[in-house]
Amino acid sequence: MKSNFPHIRKENIDILQINIGYKCNQACKHCHVNSSPYRTEMMSDEIIKLIPKIISKFKIKTLDITGGAPELHPQFKNLILSLRDEKVDIIDRCNLTIFFEKGYEDLPYFLAKNNITITASLPCYEKDNVEMQRGFGVFDKSINAIKILNQLGYGKNTKELQLNLVYNPINPILPPPQDKLENDYKKILYDKYKITFNKLFTITNMPINRYADFLRRTNQLENYYDLLRNNFNHNNLKNLMCKKTLSVDWQGSIYDCDFNQQIKLKSGKGPKTLFDLIKYSSPFDYDIAANNHCFACTAGSGSSCGGSLS
Repeated sequence: MKSNFPHIRKENIDILQINIGYKCNQACKHCHVNSSPYRTEMMSDEIIKLIPKIISKFKIKTLDITGGAPELHPQFKNLILSLRDEKVDIIDRCNLTIFFEKGYEDLPYFLAKNNITITASLPCYEKDNVEMQRGFGVFDKSINAIKILNQLGYGKNTKELQLNLVYNPINPILPPPQDKLENDYKKILYDKYKITFNKLFTITNMPINRYADFLRRTNQLENYYDLLRNNFNHNNLKNLMCKKTLSVDWQGSIYDCDFNQQIKLKSGKGPKTLFDLIKYSSPFDYDIAANNHCFACTAGSGSSCGGSLS
């Protein structure tokens, strides 16, 4: 399928997003990484040790740690501790259920002690919808995990201990307006479970890997691509996350975004690996690799790892 996505270019980098491993204690239907308990890919210690050097050299503002369940990496805690002297915000993209896996019970306390921002998937405030997408028992564990985090000070009206939730549609549709849905989430989750959080991020499902396979099996893939293209919003181009982000896979290879990483779509210019990046001195001013899946980030109100764009 030929792409006609608009031409976009890299800018100065604010965000370093690293996928430190594909192993996860869940296997969600919408997962564009195809993560599961059976994946074994993990970032090497050699590459992990480059992260603080990269952050210091380029004055990275945000380190976004993802997976899989990134906490399953043996060096997850050591990486965070190695960055205590750096002025960098750290995000843990957490599935919440990891707190109840054997050996990880202390994780909420570690994250709180180090003021790590938690961004967690909760694709609905209704149990049946969550478990349809993420698996049996996930909803109750997620609610209990948020209760633990609230007790530690997460999800309050402060700049510290930020807890953000992520919504993505169950069906192949665009997300509803983020602000309204956030208000609904906050009211319903507090009324039912007495839990609180800071922000809700609405993310459009990306038609790649596991989700694309689902759409293909149900004969919805082409219609979904049409939906994304027909709702293209030019105003979202200026705020695309890929412009100011470097995405690093478990092998240290660099991509423009996490989605390009998963389909191995690389830009022709710029540093190719973290080993190249540590020696890189040229401006971040080159073409971003784009294809038809990128319309998911520009459709409607837009989409990014930090929610809607407009």
